[in-house]
Amino acid sequence: MTFEDIKALLIRQFDGSVIVKEQATGLQPALYIRPENLVEVCQFLRDSSDTYFDFLSNITAVDDFPADTFIVVYHLASIPYQLQLTLKTELAAGRDLEILPSLPSVSAVWKTAEWHEREAFDLMGIFFTDHPDLRRILLPDDWEGFPLRKDYQDPEQYHGININ
Repeated sequence: MTFEDIKALLIRQFDGSVIVKEQATGLQPALYIRPENLVEVCQFLRDSSDTYFDFLSNITAVDDFPADTFIVVYHLASIPYQLQLTLKTELAAGRDLEILPSLPSVSAVWKTAEWHEREAFDLMGIFFTDHPDLRRILLPDDWEGFPLRKDYQDPEQYHGININ
């Protein structure tokens, strides 16, 4: 099954409304999925006998600074069919650290999402609704800010210890 076949399958299943745009160039073509449809699309891609994407390889987030958008990238794999697919979703969000951009968790679809979503939360500040244990995973619990955001400023000190 090709990228175009998977795209056509999603268009048939969801009337094309879930695909916002596609990125056809580059090493890994990607489909941009509406955030509100992400979980049902992922569940369909996992459960469909045509695709069987049984493995979530990675989730990462990209800061589209200076625009107030973040892109969350999902790398899916079907081990039996030897297929790979990249899904992306774009989140419009401000830079306020008190109101984080949010996205539904896919941890109910793939257990491996739990760790990957915690990492995206910890380093980029993406909040995943319905995540079973969303908390920092690499940084201390009291760390302020999200270090992979392009507008992040390194603190001078942490608990009285000079960092820079």
